Amino acid sequence: MTTRIYRDTWGIPHLRADSADGLARAQGRVTALDRGWQLEVERHRAQGTSAAFLGADALPWDLFARRVRLDDTARRCFAALEQRDPETARWVRAYVDGVNEGLAEGTSAPEFAESGLAPGRWEPWTPLGVWLGTHILFAGFPAKLWREEAIRHLGPDAVGLFATDGPGTSGSNGWLVSGERTTTGRAVLAGDPHRFIEHPGVYQQVHLSCPEFDVVGLTVPGVPGIAHFGHTGTVAWAITNAMADYQDLYRERLRRTGAGVEALDPDGSWRRAARHTEIIEVAGQESVEVEVIETARGPVVIGGPEGLDGGVTEPPGTPPLAVSLRYPPRVTEDLGFTALLPLLRARQVADVDRAFDDWAEPVNVVQAADTEGGLLHRVAGRVPVRAEANRTRLVPAWEPGHEWHGWHESPRGQLTDGIAVMANQRGAATPLGVEFAPSHRADRITALLAERPTWSTADMPAIHMDTHLGSATPLLDHLASLTDLSPDASALRDRLLTWDRRMDADSADAAAYAAVRGAVVRRLAAHPAFAALAESPAYPEVFLPWLALLPRVGFALEHLLRARELYGIDRPAIVRAAVEEAAAEPDRAWGDTHRLVPWRALAGTTTAGPGLSGDHDCVLCTSSVPGLTDLSARGPAARFVWDLARREDSLWVVPFGASGVPDSPHHRDQLPLWLKGDLVPVVTDFTRLALDEETKKTKETDV
Repeated sequence: MTTRIYRDTWGIPHLRADSADGLARAQGRVTALDRGWQLEVERHRAQGTSAAFLGADALPWDLFARRVRLDDTARRCFAALEQRDPETARWVRAYVDGVNEGLAEGTSAPEFAESGLAPGRWEPWTPLGVWLGTHILFAGFPAKLWREEAIRHLGPDAVGLFATDGPGTSGSNGWLVSGERTTTGRAVLAGDPHRFIEHPGVYQQVHLSCPEFDVVGLTVPGVPGIAHFGHTGTVAWAITNAMADYQDLYRERLRRTGAGVEALDPDGSWRRAARHTEIIEVAGQESVEVEVIETARGPVVIGGPEGLDGGVTEPPGTPPLAVSLRYPPRVTEDLGFTALLPLLRARQVADVDRAFDDWAEPVNVVQAADTEGGLLHRVAGRVPVRAEANRTRLVPAWEPGHEWHGWHESPRGQLTDGIAVMANQRGAATPLGVEFAPSHRADRITALLAERPTWSTADMPAIHMDTHLGSATPLLDHLASLTDLSPDASALRDRLLTWDRRMDADSADAAAYAAVRGAVVRRLAAHPAFAALAESPAYPEVFLPWLALLPRVGFALEHLLRARELYGIDRPAIVRAAVEEAAAEPDRAWGDTHRLVPWRALAGTTTAGPGLSGDHDCVLCTSSVPGLTDLSARGPAARFVWDLARREDSLWVVPFGASGVPDSPHHRDQLPLWLKGDLVPVVTDFTRLALDEETKKTKETDV
């Protein structure tokens, strides 16, 4: 078996092999060499064993991973894959063999020595566990816990007021421009997936070539192939989160018996629940025992027969609280991996469309185009058919009417004037979701694309970097109505009313707007009307970010400021106090406080990075938490432009670099480009790569 690994100028791996399995093995090996520490962190997170070397900070995740049965679900899905699609199962095994080879070769990542972790061994189902662990919270089912609390304390209207249709969720951008609107007459796909910015990055640039296919794209380290963003030369595809709701939370009535634990079913009978205990090792502390319970609905992720952890119960008169999670991969034993090889082999849009018929998790909006003029805009993934109540709140497991009844058909979207834009807004996926991202980013991209009749690949990065803030209007309208301000506050108000609404890193006006906004959010969150929501419920720690009041107010500020009445709150007085507070602060630029803070697995290794342009409702979606911090932990985890006229004219970039090893020259070499909005060329010519390699060897010999 012949395999070759080439590196381009940016250290991006280009792999050639004489078979798909050999290529998967090479992909696993090079990923272990480049991202060994990252792979091992993700493996342990999928197993719920990360606290053993990361310490107590990782314990909340491990508790959740054990209770939700991530590793067991991955095992079941792989066993089913072996029966359903032996070829793909063999291909996944080849990838795992490559990972184990790469890890055995050793890694220079210093995090292994710092944490005391030794590289371990991957199992055939580990890639499925990594995929599941990456996406289990992606659909945001803990938002249902927030809705329960908001309704309990404020009434049903609170759901709409605090919906994420307001400025809240950071999300991905993607747009498809058909050939009639491009300079080449062939389509262009562009976008930038938004996630928590991790170092090393959550996406890895790669080029995979064998006799069956030749594909460039962005892959998730630890998973074979190219799932989300790829270009085969004749067809390209990209995705964004569809914002679908496909995970249900059930209130469970549990009781202990001499034989274990029973759950009350909708038919009124008590059914034996699966139950066992597991031990979680925690570095520097005593190990922790966790009880794992699974009912007919799914694993219990909150509470148990005695209620919430710590003996806390619901209000008087209600039974102890236990909550189970029902999610498609646990039900179907399918993660959609049967789509991965067909995507690599795709030649036309129809091939991509058929491949995504097998897609399962997460639910995405897909766009694709091919060199023959084919175009695709659809939703892919499994969304269960069930009662409307399941989609919005916790539902009682012991009452009939909350069962699943098959799967929704996948909706399809249309192009308008040769363009389709996806930015997590309401659109093709509307029938499948509850809350969506606001339309600001999608509207802005659409408006920018309408400014000229034709577009080229080189034009697209300017759209990636657009900083116009579409959500500023409600707060600025409140500012415009204020009178009797102090001279400094009056001057600040006048500045903001003439501000161009661009969140540029060097803009003092953008910083001033953010200061006023943050002060408004803090004052609203501190109002007695919301006091009951200020105390976090006794839910597991992993869910608390969805239940924190201050971010909820910041994310819903548009709705809260526009509502006809807001629980008797004097909003003009709050805005007045906020602008007076901000006016007393010294001038600064937005980038002084809006800085990149990437996530790293080892606690204490993250410091604030460079200043950023953008904000959570800009196309350049670098998200902070208004009222809490201007620091940005979320943003474009990659950018790409796929050219269907000439694949070699395509462009891409990631926030840091191809390598996860700090002393590599390719650890952070793309960061300056990412900050400026520049992209690097996609290299597809192996002859050029081979010549570059020979030139590099010659230079090294000369030295």
